[in-house]
Amino acid sequence: MLTIVVASYQYGHLASHCIESLLSQTVSPEKILFVDDGVGDCEHLPQFYPEVEYTLRKENMGTVDNFQDMLMKVDTEYTMFLGADNWLRSDTVETLLEQDADIVTYEIMVTGEQKMGHRSAQDESMVGGDIHWKWDGHHGSMMYRTAIGQKAGYVRHEEFTEGNAACEDWALWDRMLELGATVSHVEEPLLYYRRHRENFIDCSTTE
Repeated sequence: MLTIVVASYQYGHLASHCIESLLSQTVSPEKILFVDDGVGDCEHLPQFYPEVEYTLRKENMGTVDNFQDMLMKVDTEYTMFLGADNWLRSDTVETLLEQDADIVTYEIMVTGEQKMGHRSAQDESMVGGDIHWKWDGHHGSMMYRTAIGQKAGYVRHEEFTEGNAACEDWALWDRMLELGATVSHVEEPLLYYRRHRENFIDCSTTE
């Protein structure tokens, strides 16, 4: 029912942790698609994880075009994008698929060497040294019904020219809601968001 697309840009040294979190789920995703957007640091992965389907690009497409291309390869009922530097709690897929909605969001655990630089307007608490981000809105790794996502499509917004605003299509959520998508939220942290030095690159044209 669910395809997880793992997207990497300079995250080849972190990707094994991400992939293993998907392969050890209590309920397995139907497909795992891995894409390296033109860096070339992920060639070692297919020999270790042959059950994953790979797209190893020779040239960088940029986040939005890369995501759109990968979305159009998905043929399962649901889709979820995951950065190769992050990982999922072991029951994430099972928990998400229990929800009856077109879009499913959830809370996040912030970890990594740069975690203390994380700031948000939402309630936060420390749990075992990590930050429980009680975010109840949409984010780049929400699960959504593939047909609605493909109809809405990822769109490059030229008005965003600086910082993280240029990296992703944050209006995808709005377009899916305009198409009548229903939403469910899980009040538990299911994703570990690793903040590290490679997060803070110029992403106006890259991941």
